Amino acid sequence: MKKCRITVVRMARYDDLITRYENPIQHACDLREGQVFVANGWQRPDGLCLSAWESMSPFVMALAHGGEDFYDGWMKNKKSAMISCNDGFRPVSFLIEAMEEDSE
Repeated sequence: MKKCRITVVRMARYDDLITRYENPIQHACDLREGQVFVANGWQRPDGLCLSAWESMSPFVMALAHGGEDFYDGWMKNKKSAMISCNDGFRPVSFLIEAMEEDSE
């Protein structure tokens, strides 16, 4: 099983939707663009929010076990996936890449 690099590529914020639908909250997300996490096989990296992990974990699991070429040519790098978290107000896009390094 391989490690996977997870990079925060883009963070969006839809203030119109937040104003219209969301109850006020004080804290939503600690991530920042360019931040990198390394998943040790199927294990969620420390500091990666659970909601984001739930969106991406099937792809991390597949890549860690040698899977590639999701959706027949979707990604230029066959050993990668671009996945967004499921927050409709503040979606975060992650690039997930299989590494050559074996998991521990």
